[in-house]
Parts: sequence; structure tokens; C-alpha cells
Amino acid sequence: MGNDQVIKTSSSAERTLRVLQYLAERSQPVPLAELSGELDLPKPTVHRLCQLLLDLRMIKHDVEEKTYLIGPALQKLAMDTLTHGTVSQLRHSVLADLVDTVGETCNFTTLNGSSVLYLDRVETRYPWRLTIDVGESVPIHCTASGKLFLAMMHSVKRNYLLRRLELARLTDQTMTDLDQLRESLEEVRQVGYALDQQEFITGLIAIAVPVHDSQGEPRAAVAIHGPTSRICLQDLHDMLPDLKKAAARMTELL
Repeated sequence: MGNDQVIKTSSSAERTLRVLQYLAERSQPVPLAELSGELDLPKPTVHRLCQLLLDLRMIKHDVEEKTYLIGPALQKLAMDTLTHGTVSQLRHSVLADLVDTVGETCNFTTLNGSSVLYLDRVETRYPWRLTIDVGESVPIHCTASGKLFLAMMHSVKRNYLLRRLELARLTDQTMTDLDQLRESLEEVRQVGYALDQQEFITGLIAIAVPVHDSQGEPRAAVAIHGPTSRICLQDLHDMLPDLKKAAARMTELL
């Protein structure tokens, strides 16, 4: 391979990575024109790169054909990176310690577009449990972690998501009225934690607190959930100090 070919290939790879980086940093669908303008690349070039990334499932189309989001292959790569090695083992140990203390299933989650992605979990020893595999996503509007992420995000980003969310009714307790959900999120902002009061699954309640990075930004969440046949909301509130201690330990592992 000649030097010119090496330079050309490197340039193409660099442009492709810039496209991925920009999409990963954005929390909303990105139009082709914006990608072209922000990256200072011709539209035909960006379109060609995006088509390659679409074929590889690294990105995907949003509702409109010429808008793009990160895709399932890139999400899996990010999750594999986050769950690899010593840091991942240390995070898992934090969850295991929390389960030993509170006795219920504990989860480590992050925001994934308009849903919640499970990065890690440790199950309760009780036989009655809800199993959601690591790597799976759950709705943002009716889960403790999801409502926490909505409440903690910048108002512009939150309003953008809320205008586009389908507030699907999953149980009789799911909030499907946008004004009611907004009021609930404001309360979450004030108290610093979020509850799922059988809004996702009937008979299941949960509580979540944020995990902040070194700049104080909420990057993830630690949550506890359990069945109403075994615990009540007061039990979750009693677990809050231990939950916050676990979140503080997680901050050191981001």
C-alpha cells in the first residue's frame, strides 16, 4: 500500500470517528446538514460515511430518514467497554455489598437516548425477583432511574425528550399525563431521588439515586427494586442512606 493510500485511509477513518463522536455526544437526533456543518465536511462525504455506519449498525435513522442516532452496535461496544476489566469488577462489588445490606436487587444504569440502559445488576437471594439482563433497556418515563435522569438533565434536553416521548401506559399507576409527569420530575429534582410506585410493573417498586462524575454531572444511577409483597415505600426510604453511600462509591469508579 502506497503512502497516498495510507493517508487517504487514515483521513477516512478519522472522519468516521468524528461522526461517531459527535453523534455520541448529542442527546437528540442529528440531521445530515448539522453533521456536515459542525464537522466542516461536505454533505456527500458525510452521507457516504453515514451510509457505511448504517450498514455496520453503528448508527441508525431516526423517524426522519436524514437524521441519525447512535445505533445498537455502537451501544453494545460502549457497554462492553464499560463492563470490562477491574473497574467493572469494582462496580459489581459495590452492588453486591449493597444487596448484602438491603437484601433486594440492585442495579447500575445509565441514560441511553430516550430509555434506560442496564449496565450491571446483582440479584436478591429471594426466589421472587424481576430479571432484566445487563444490556437491556427499559422505558424512561415510568422507571425510577428513568425519571431520575429526566429530572436531572438540562431543561432544554428534558423538554425536547418529553415532547417526543410516547407515555405508554404499562400499569394502572403509569403517569401518562405530561403535566403530571413534569410535576413529579420537579419533586425528584428537589429531593434528589426518584421512585417507581408500580408504574413500570404491577407489584414492583423501586428507588434510584444519581451517580455524579468528577464535575458533578449525573452520569449514571444506582437503584433498588423489590416486590410489594415483600417491601413497601417506607422500606425503600429506609434504604436511602445505604443507596447514597453506594452511589458515592460509584462516583470514584466512573
